[in-house]
Amino acid sequence: MQITIFTVDAFTNRPFSGNPAAVCLLENDLDEDLHQKIATEMNLSETAFIRKLKPGDDFTKSSCFGLRWFTPAKEVPLCGHATLASAAVLFRTQKNTNSVLTFVTLSGELKARQVEDHIVLDLPLYTTYPQELQEVGELVKAAVGDMTVQDLRYSPDTKKLLVRLSDTYERSVLEELKVSAQRFLSAEKTGKVKGLILTVRGNSSGKGHDFYSRYFAPWYGVLEDPVTGSAHAVLSSYWSEQLGKKEMLAFQCSRRGGELKIAVRNDGRVDIAGQTAVVLKGHLTF
Repeated sequence: MQITIFTVDAFTNRPFSGNPAAVCLLENDLDEDLHQKIATEMNLSETAFIRKLKPGDDFTKSSCFGLRWFTPAKEVPLCGHATLASAAVLFRTQKNTNSVLTFVTLSGELKARQVEDHIVLDLPLYTTYPQELQEVGELVKAAVGDMTVQDLRYSPDTKKLLVRLSDTYERSVLEELKVSAQRFLSAEKTGKVKGLILTVRGNSSGKGHDFYSRYFAPWYGVLEDPVTGSAHAVLSSYWSEQLGKKEMLAFQCSRRGGELKIAVRNDGRVDIAGQTAVVLKGHLTF
């Protein structure tokens, strides 16, 4: 069996930065266990599988496809950067002729469209709620030590904990913070946290970024994710409320780093735009 596969760096226009995702184009049905085996083999934070929904579908002409995402450890319900990468493969390498692509996923229908040199993802917007520190105190301490926490929120829809550091801290403090995400697994006692977001307010005067973040998901086998669309579906809701803005520019401060353009809509969804760089095309043979 042979499967066409790509590696795409998402939320960047430069190879070897942003967040890499593997994207598999499935011409035929794939045995269920092979999805996870391939994702484990690729060993990237996510491997995406694009499948045809009905006979006669075509990667260059059809506008609707199935999409699933797997980390090296398990399937996940939403992955923004691998959706961006999947749309890039269809638009840029398959020369798909549609203006909008629809992906049928575990998080419902997701749409992607091209706007100049960006691809815009239409994602759900997830609300956060105040979180008591005492309930997750050990986890927060494992993440940020004795740093001052300004706000603590939880997103029940995504099981993500959002930790906002004090506004007295600048981007460099977040970037230089040494985090041992493996420790989160024993520090998280509630069973309800599956992802941890660290964030700090930016300097949005002029052309600066409105906020910065880092994201950790050892519960899914991803110690630190370079640039995370799904985390920004949570961050967009939070920072839009905090800053009183619908349009924002965000930067995820991982070692690779990546930029996201955000537009919060009035229908409970968010447009997250990013650039991509296709760095590899090949075939899996087995």
